[in-house]
Amino acid sequence: MTSAPAGVAPAAPAGAPAIVRPGTVRTGAVLAAVAALAAVTILSLSLGSRDIPLGQAWELLLRPVPGDTDSGVLHDLRVPRTLLGLTVGLALGVAGALMQSLTRNPLADPGVLGINAGASFAVVVAVLVTGVSGIGFYLWFAFAGAALAATAVYALGTSRQNSATPVRLALAGVAISAALQALTTTITLIDQTVFNEFRYWVAGSLEGRLYLILWTVLPFIAAGLAIALLLAPALNALALGAETGRALGVRVRTTRTWAMVAITLLCGAATAAVGPISFVGLAVPFLARLIVGSDMRWVMVFSALLGPVWLLAADVLARIVIRPEEVQVGIVAALLGAPIFVLIVRRRRIAAL
Repeated sequence: MTSAPAGVAPAAPAGAPAIVRPGTVRTGAVLAAVAALAAVTILSLSLGSRDIPLGQAWELLLRPVPGDTDSGVLHDLRVPRTLLGLTVGLALGVAGALMQSLTRNPLADPGVLGINAGASFAVVVAVLVTGVSGIGFYLWFAFAGAALAATAVYALGTSRQNSATPVRLALAGVAISAALQALTTTITLIDQTVFNEFRYWVAGSLEGRLYLILWTVLPFIAAGLAIALLLAPALNALALGAETGRALGVRVRTTRTWAMVAITLLCGAATAAVGPISFVGLAVPFLARLIVGSDMRWVMVFSALLGPVWLLAADVLARIVIRPEEVQVGIVAALLGAPIFVLIVRRRRIAAL
């Protein structure tokens, strides 16, 4: 049998499956995610209680018609709603990837580190004290509450002698979340006005969110995304263990601190804008690792694409499932994510983060 020339790979046997390079698989997955993102964006602009044909929606998008009902619906309602869905989906996807890497827990989502609980508690306190309602008012309170809760979790999970470890952070997050949820429930039960306002916000919704909300949270999400991307190489090293990470030159405490900052910016802003959205930050990074591997650089890129796909697809379904009425997108996103959660729990082996 003659050997292949030097430097040339031998041909695969006839009928054998072709060997695809990992880079090719990843690039193909990213391109497929981009195509899916374009498709759900178009559907988000076109479908709803009042459908606009795709061709007409594209034409009106490029050339608005003053006084036209469809043009008004498209530009005043669906464009800002779609842009916010894209932004929030990206934030939740990347934040979920960060949280699962930081805690080494494939079941981590914004609730694990107290983000949702902190935002919820701040919302009910703001409405109780001021009596003012509306997302434009309590947006800042929700963001501040999420940030304070994340800070408390990090402080509780860190001691003078020891840096924050994945286990300490997870346990601290559970403790802070339980305490804040108990306080939130107590307040909503004793004040009907607070309960009514909180019930609308806590379900998670993109309905009625206009440009003001988007422009308010966009700088925080952009900053969180930039920090997350810069941390990706260090998180790859920490996945091998803290000692190995130190040997590779990673500053473990600094990396974990900045990861918490990025999670707070991403999740805090997203939760404040639309309310708690479950399972996006859990399911998207899991699927990303399943498709593109465990390299955090690729996981973050794919999560940043798949998160908006997931959230916008859920939002489109929320608009049409019982139209002309709508279901909150948080409910639909949870229903779509539940099978993924079951899959993660039932898997005998979960790929190392």
